Amino acid sequence: MAKKAKMKLRQKFPIRMQKKLIVLFCLILLAFVGLSARLIWINSKKGEQYSKQILSQQKYDSVTLPYRRGDILDCNGTTLAVSEKVYSLVLDAKVMLTKDGKYLDSTLKALEECFPQLDMKEVKNYITNNPTSSYYVPLKKMSYSEISDFMEIQNDTQKDEDGNPGRGNDIKGVWFEESYKRGYPYGSLACDVIGFTTSDGIGMYGLEEYYNDLLSGTNGREFGYLNDDSSLERTTKPAQDGYTIVSTIDANIQSIVEEKLNNFWVEYKDNYKEGQAANNIGCIVMDVNSGEVLAMASAPTFDLNSPYDLSAYYDEDQITLMKEDDTYFETLNSIWRNFCITDTYEPGSTFKPFTVAMGLETGKIHDTDTFECGGSLEVGGHKIRCHNRYGDGTVTVKHAIASSCNVALMRMSFAIGKETFAEYQRNFNLGLKTNIDLAGEARTAELVHGAEKIDQTDLAVSSFGQGFNVTMIQMITGYSALINGGYYYEPHMVKQIRTTNGAVVKNIEPRVLKQVVSESTSAYLREYCEAVCDPNYTGNTGKSARPAGYLIGGKTGTAQTLPRGNGEYVVSFIGFAPADDPQIAIYVVIDRPNMPDQTGGTRQAAIIAKNVLTEVLPYMGIFMTEELSEKELKELEEKKLDDTRKYGTPVVKEPSTDPADYGDMGTTPAWKSFEKDPETGYYIDPNTNELLDPETGNPVGTNYDPIPSE
Repeated sequence: MAKKAKMKLRQKFPIRMQKKLIVLFCLILLAFVGLSARLIWINSKKGEQYSKQILSQQKYDSVTLPYRRGDILDCNGTTLAVSEKVYSLVLDAKVMLTKDGKYLDSTLKALEECFPQLDMKEVKNYITNNPTSSYYVPLKKMSYSEISDFMEIQNDTQKDEDGNPGRGNDIKGVWFEESYKRGYPYGSLACDVIGFTTSDGIGMYGLEEYYNDLLSGTNGREFGYLNDDSSLERTTKPAQDGYTIVSTIDANIQSIVEEKLNNFWVEYKDNYKEGQAANNIGCIVMDVNSGEVLAMASAPTFDLNSPYDLSAYYDEDQITLMKEDDTYFETLNSIWRNFCITDTYEPGSTFKPFTVAMGLETGKIHDTDTFECGGSLEVGGHKIRCHNRYGDGTVTVKHAIASSCNVALMRMSFAIGKETFAEYQRNFNLGLKTNIDLAGEARTAELVHGAEKIDQTDLAVSSFGQGFNVTMIQMITGYSALINGGYYYEPHMVKQIRTTNGAVVKNIEPRVLKQVVSESTSAYLREYCEAVCDPNYTGNTGKSARPAGYLIGGKTGTAQTLPRGNGEYVVSFIGFAPADDPQIAIYVVIDRPNMPDQTGGTRQAAIIAKNVLTEVLPYMGIFMTEELSEKELKELEEKKLDDTRKYGTPVVKEPSTDPADYGDMGTTPAWKSFEKDPETGYYIDPNTNELLDPETGNPVGTNYDPIPSE
């Protein structure tokens, strides 16, 4: 009985054990599967990280492979910014001193031969005092031509004809670390637009900052180590270079604009007061049918290759003082900033075409309407003056623009109403960013008032561009829409993105955001603005802007700064060419020109525009349409512009003296009937005996406030 029970127990034990073994096997299998899955996940997500940790525990070297920052090109492919490979000299004292210093003298001799700028005493001291150092960099960012002689010696390892070993066999512990140095081939050209990079390759200002992520690439890395068999193993992760961007800037147009601004700066820098020609000056040239910016500049410029160098503007004592009183970087920022997009100001009379467009588009005013101007208008208890204190009499809409009549514009604004006026300001993106692809565009939301904050006086002065602030890029973008058929294009600075080998990644097409006015309203505005610059029109303000041989349109502006009546102005000219088929718009702004009478700067702004257009239009293949007078021929000859080469032989013709050729120019102002001073040609005010400017009617050498002092 006992034996039978024992046999039964022996039979049951294996069955229970078998079940346990099965369970245990399953658990082990699951653990193995889980561990395998975990290892696969770790390898896919963190494999490189752990590989580097493994390498760090072996004898290895690790070299960074730098990426190349993308180039910046102009619209014709001219390189404006480029990254060039440079080399840093690295000395490995530990290797140099192997075999009891066998290689030291020969290596130092070669270094001294090829790098005369090296302080050899300092190099020898370092190697002697740091025998285990593997990384000493005495020279940085040299070009290939600077290191080529040494590399030739270093690579000379073959025996010569006489069996003598090459010098390279005795040169050890020297290598060159590659990196890239940002360079700007044209120095200061388009400095406001391009921007520059820090020593770490980070973009600052302009396109360099705005497109920093695209221009930047990713560094690669090369890992080398000795495995268990003492064999050299290498793992390489190549660098990914940055993209190249093709800008809308035309380097030729840009250089013309900068030359004309610089000429003004040099002429007026110490004209009235010593120091600077104006607080600020800027110019933008835009393609009106795409929103592409062809040129954007301010003065003075700075060298992109040495942006921290102030020696061009200040002497050593001044720079030292700036560093002591912590104004050094403030001064640098004032030079680096792009006036065309960062600064705001009241636009003045260049805004008048916008006001007229509002009235025409809404039907509140019509082309045939006339307005009375007696020289001033009482609004909200303020006497707001016209620039012509004697009044322009009865004026048409066209003549109100051509003669820049404040009173007529105020009357138009009352017909338009504050709600509609504020609505159209927003339609033209005033108070909003244009979203141009440049770093640093100013916000003006709080500087343009909504209808709820506008009273009758605000409405009156806003009609001629006072009481609210704009940026240059806002104005020229809106003005382009006024005269191109009403289409508001988003302004932009880049037209294409490419890979480093030239393959196109993306084309950036012109983007129409909206139509702000109709084709018919736009046609009226072109006609009115053409009258501003028509040489045969009486009483207009923009004759000085017309380049010889062309008809253009435009508007002058003279805006008071705060406090009113301080004699300081922002003067400007905005225009388009050619008049019958606008291709480009140009906007010149001079903020408080260095003149005793700053209102005279309006003419200077117009002349800058004229000088730019005189060269830009023929460059663009836009031919002259008007016959040249002898005076114009002489001007072109003095500027050394060969007009016959590009346009054929011009027909010389003096301006017409027939009043019938002058068209409808509104009522002749009262001061035109005054007696003229035979010596100066100025009109004489019979009441005050003051001399009056023959074009504006203002007393010579005096300022008159178009709006009341506040």
